[in-house]
Amino acid sequence: MSEKKHGWGWVDKLKKRWGVSAGRVFIILIVFALTGFTILFLKRPVVAFFTGEDGQQPLIFSILYYILILPIYNLFLLIYGFLLGQFSFFWEFEKRFFRRMLGRKDK
Repeated sequence: MSEKKHGWGWVDKLKKRWGVSAGRVFIILIVFALTGFTILFLKRPVVAFFTGEDGQQPLIFSILYYILILPIYNLFLLIYGFLLGQFSFFWEFEKRFFRRMLGRKDK
């Protein structure tokens, strides 16, 4: 039976898209998961710190949070990528991401 009949076709798609082995696909996905969970766990104490006595967050906090979350997320992506041996993949990923955000073409 082929892998696609077992539901693993998505791994093949990611292997092809990223140009990596199946093992690296799983490590890369683990890096994304760790980064997401880290941001999730950091948000609660940061929000609690900036929440007023009335339970409301100042507008400036909300604005700064949404401006700063992207670079903080990307920093953790690089840190976890480094710790799991995938720094070069994530460094290239970040460069492509920011080139697209800035409207520049990929090389």
